[in-house]
Amino acid sequence: MKFIFKQSPKPEFEDKPKTLRECILEDLEKTRFELESAYSGFDNVTDPDLIDCYIYEVNAIMKRYKYLLNQAASLSKLPEEETISLNTESTVTALV
Repeated sequence: MKFIFKQSPKPEFEDKPKTLRECILEDLEKTRFELESAYSGFDNVTDPDLIDCYIYEVNAIMKRYKYLLNQAASLSKLPEEETISLNTESTVTALV
């Protein structure tokens, strides 16, 4: 049996360095993905210890998310299409 592997093209690196704003927006996107993942994990567990673990994880991610939003807002006002709504209700009370 013969295997043929196709080599993917090497990613092109940008010559210009990313701005602080671009880095923060990228971190916001990653954090939003992590938050969705944590909520998904929370929805799929039944063990009380794992439920507590996911509650703490969601709370930690929410704090990082709020911090990044404040950093982005302090740099400049985010355009409307990039603004991400944030639930200000406590995550623990939202989960209960």
